[in-house]
Amino acid sequence: MTDTAEATATAPSSRRRASLGAGWVVASAVIAALVLAPVGALIWQAAQGSEGLWQHLAAYVLPHALGQTAMLMGGVGLLVVLIGTGTAWLVTAYDFPGRRVLEWALLLPLAVPTYIVAYAYLDLLHPLGPVQSLVRDLLGYDSPREFRLPDIRSMTGAILLLGLVLYPYVYLPTRAMFMTQAASLVEVSRTLGTSPRQIFWRVALPLARPAIAVGTSLALMETLNDIGASEFLGVRSLTISIYTTWVTRSDLPGAAQISLALILLVVALVSLERWARRRQQYTTGARRARRFRPQQLKGGRAAAALALGLMPVLLGFLVPALFLAVEAWKRFQFAGLSDRLLTEARNTFLLSAGATLAVLICGLVIAYAARVLPHRGMAVLGRIASLGYAMPGTVLGLGVLIVAANLDRLVDRTAQEWFGVSTGLILIGSGLALGYAYLARFLAISIGSIEAGFSRIPRSYDNAARTLGHGSGATLRRIHLPLSRTAIAAAGLLVFVDCMKELSATLMLRPLNFETLATHLYGEAARGTYEEAALAALAIVIVGVLPVILLARVRHDDPGA
Repeated sequence: MTDTAEATATAPSSRRRASLGAGWVVASAVIAALVLAPVGALIWQAAQGSEGLWQHLAAYVLPHALGQTAMLMGGVGLLVVLIGTGTAWLVTAYDFPGRRVLEWALLLPLAVPTYIVAYAYLDLLHPLGPVQSLVRDLLGYDSPREFRLPDIRSMTGAILLLGLVLYPYVYLPTRAMFMTQAASLVEVSRTLGTSPRQIFWRVALPLARPAIAVGTSLALMETLNDIGASEFLGVRSLTISIYTTWVTRSDLPGAAQISLALILLVVALVSLERWARRRQQYTTGARRARRFRPQQLKGGRAAAALALGLMPVLLGFLVPALFLAVEAWKRFQFAGLSDRLLTEARNTFLLSAGATLAVLICGLVIAYAARVLPHRGMAVLGRIASLGYAMPGTVLGLGVLIVAANLDRLVDRTAQEWFGVSTGLILIGSGLALGYAYLARFLAISIGSIEAGFSRIPRSYDNAARTLGHGSGATLRRIHLPLSRTAIAAAGLLVFVDCMKELSATLMLRPLNFETLATHLYGEAARGTYEEAALAALAIVIVGVLPVILLARVRHDDPGA
């Protein structure tokens, strides 16, 4: 009798909960469909190609592009593993003067987009630039014809520069793994007389493999997304092939078919990363892992450790940032702030702010829907909505271009039939298509950050609000938003900076005569007029430092995170 009464009481409660969350589920499904639409558009457009198009691409375009991409990814992957893992072990296993500063300074290269680092080093290492001029003066040569360093415009140069910028993706998770999971086992190994080198190779490194795999996959996806650095340095990757096939040849089906090949490569990367993490539960089982006790270094060994740790910070952040600061100051003294630069800064701010607001709203909808109805269907919708972050900006931009162009044609045709008026390119011409691309690409950041904020709110608060007669909307407004405002603000900062730095999608979808700081820098670097873009590059770097400071503070508060 009691069981029957409980079941009767529970059934209306479950039905009411489902009815309360129905609107959130529908909204989440619409957002997920918007993210998935560019992929469907690419598949549809690729099928529209001429009969011999795929054979031509497979014979003449894809082999070279795939070879260049594979070589670039292999080199960058190896370099980020070496630098990221090495620096993570250095600041975790050893204590020396300057280590605490080095812990967060190693994150600074994340503030500099890859295309800005390439832009800075192209000018620094130019045959007539300051570095080669100084070397020739020291060696007694008069001109570049007598002596010059190897050209940085090469596959080797691209691998070095991308590796120096992207290694923090490996450094972050690997250091967290070293500080928590390896601590107890390392102490046991020390008591058994194991040497520091053997401890690293036989204990710490095997435990950190899942973290290294995660960081490396993220770095490689950023490598695939890069367009500016690869083009500046003469590497014709798949991403460059997509852009040139569309922009130079106006071959949309061909670009769509290359995009599908790139999507398959991304899927392979994600699958490889999941495979590497298949045993992660074993390595992360300890709830209260002991903190790592570093070994004290003194004298020459301490100085060598500090110098070794500072090298990637120096080359990946300080050198390009200082160079940009000097060049920007020279340009400012010579010409001041031009109206064009101010207009581009305003365009960048307004576009990034508008896209950030849309991303936060959509991320809030999906995260709260998962909170209201925590079942498998919502988890699937959340994963679909997060797909855009794994897609390179060029691929996503091309898919959005197809969707927006078809919608513009539909609206224009309907307006002409009904009202006799041509509407033109509403989505593409107004910048809404570009905002759509930003939404699809960076929605995963918003969802992840907001879900993390919600996870800290006890579910008893939801039950109490429901008991008091508050619906899901009122509960969100009065409880979840105030308690998770820090997480939402952090998500907004990360999304804003990513929108500001995004180059690939912006190049493809920006309206006519509309420039941002990133596209201005790209155009000036492509023309070789580096001085004009120094102020724009420096502004992007300064804003890019903000989320790095936030990340460093979070890591300081929770080193094992």
